[in-house]
Amino acid sequence: MQYIQSTPEQRLSPDAITIWRISAVISNGIVLIVLAALLVLDSIYGWKAWIGWLLWGVFAISVLYAVWEIFIRPSLLYKHWYYDANEEFLQLKHGALKKVHQIIPMAKIQSVTTNQGPLLRKYALFSVSVGTMGSSHTIPALPEEVALELRNQIASYARINEVDE
Repeated sequence: MQYIQSTPEQRLSPDAITIWRISAVISNGIVLIVLAALLVLDSIYGWKAWIGWLLWGVFAISVLYAVWEIFIRPSLLYKHWYYDANEEFLQLKHGALKKVHQIIPMAKIQSVTTNQGPLLRKYALFSVSVGTMGSSHTIPALPEEVALELRNQIASYARINEVDE
């Protein structure tokens, strides 16, 4: 039995912060545009007063949430995201407010894939997804060579055979 480190040591790419910020700007921007449109419609059509107050309250909360999602959360996520893999276990440790430390036995891993969406592609990054019988685990924002090496290493440790399509 191999010794399990108390804290994994591998880090994500520093570009993860930028990707998370861009994603947050897009999603929060859509919400704020919809709320602004509703406020404009409220002023044009003179809806009941409580609807206007409710919209302004939701708008204020959404602005505060956008500040959290864009400026604070990505740095905290990056600062507290670690992973590590050895012959027996895959360890994932993340979370600043709600700390999560997962230890996944290699014997339980059934699949491992690399994923790359448009934002990850722009920064030449991949995410690695590991599937077990009951769940899926993702390591986000790894450089291409690190992600491919980790995928192959996990597949080798878990004895996953590659199937030609």
